[in-house]
Amino acid sequence: MGMTITEKILARASGNEKVVPGQIVVAKIDLAMIHDALGPLFYPNFRKLNTPVWDPNKVYIVVDHAAPASTLSQAEWLSHNYDFIRDFNLPNFINNQGVAHQIIPERGYILPGQIAVGTDSHTCTYGGIGAFSTGIGSTEMCSVLALGELWFRVPETIKVVITGKLPRRVMAKDIILKLLSMIGVDGAAYKTLEFCGETVEEMSIDSRLTLCNMAIEAGAKNGICAPDEKTVKYLMDAGIKREDIELLKSDDDAVYCQEIHIDVTNLEPYVALPHSPANAVPVTEVEGTPLNQVLIGTCTNGRVEDFVAAAEIIKGHKIPKMMRCLIMPASNKIYTELARNGCMEIFAEAGCVLLNATCGPCGGFHEGLLFKGEACLGTHNRNFKGRMGSPEAKIYLASPATAAASAITGVITDPRKI
Repeated sequence: MGMTITEKILARASGNEKVVPGQIVVAKIDLAMIHDALGPLFYPNFRKLNTPVWDPNKVYIVVDHAAPASTLSQAEWLSHNYDFIRDFNLPNFINNQGVAHQIIPERGYILPGQIAVGTDSHTCTYGGIGAFSTGIGSTEMCSVLALGELWFRVPETIKVVITGKLPRRVMAKDIILKLLSMIGVDGAAYKTLEFCGETVEEMSIDSRLTLCNMAIEAGAKNGICAPDEKTVKYLMDAGIKREDIELLKSDDDAVYCQEIHIDVTNLEPYVALPHSPANAVPVTEVEGTPLNQVLIGTCTNGRVEDFVAAAEIIKGHKIPKMMRCLIMPASNKIYTELARNGCMEIFAEAGCVLLNATCGPCGGFHEGLLFKGEACLGTHNRNFKGRMGSPEAKIYLASPATAAASAITGVITDPRKI
């Protein structure tokens, strides 16, 4: 009996020749990510341990939530982060350069076959390049910093086979929203979502990152795509040597707890209605819903291909005067590329609001919060009640193409009609 890619990673990291679902293992950690909002929750407790950080070179502290700080309490968070970085001599500090979940893979800090943990549920994004990555609590991170290892229960794996050619203006975001509508918010609870099939093989790494980013919205422990030559090119562009990139894949006789097949040939754009990412329906069922704001960006859909798709639709149009369209790249590197390729000019001329690379309104931190009764359609990953300000506001989720089409009409719009 063979192993899945997730089982192989956990087996190697725990010093086992083989692991099976349900087995408890203690695995070595390759990367620990801490963001500015949650680090201060455990820094005092770690100090009480009176121990050094197990490996400062494997710890990455990222300022992306309060980036920049917009309240005194957020400024206080940052001061705690700065003190911790200085006191423990941590070299990997990423300050206001973008969202951790973009920067970590973009810069090649995590590699296929490695294990990453982070104080954010969307750490599962890094599965897009073939890593085992998952979010953990602040108490667990305190333990990781001291020991460099963590216990895991080996998850069962759901095999998600995606086939067919994506229709015009239908994107990876539509696939994951479709999947969530099928299995619900707990359909993969403490399981792996392994994305495979010809459609995934044809996808860019950016699109694979989008799929894995929202694995947690089904309750998954992690999402993962097998690395391939596209992964190799992506990482070599980030400065990683070819010999350091391992292309693990699941064995042909690996055992899965479930198989889900999605043929995207006739897939429509999808929209998640308030207040759950799994409350997703074809866009044709909600066309014409009035909006006050559109958000294009975040760690889910804030990459170059996302903005290129949006710019193609927005070009030559104007954002209605009573609308706000926020443009929020996932990293400064992406922002720079959008300036070079003309996308930023298109957005600016259309009347969009150009924001820095930050988590911003996605978690209700700053920039673009909603008042009661307002409605926003965004390309982010969660639309929980109160997520972007007032609990009496409504949040819809969709792809960059759908978001762009909706931004120029002021209502939820099928991008295939623009």
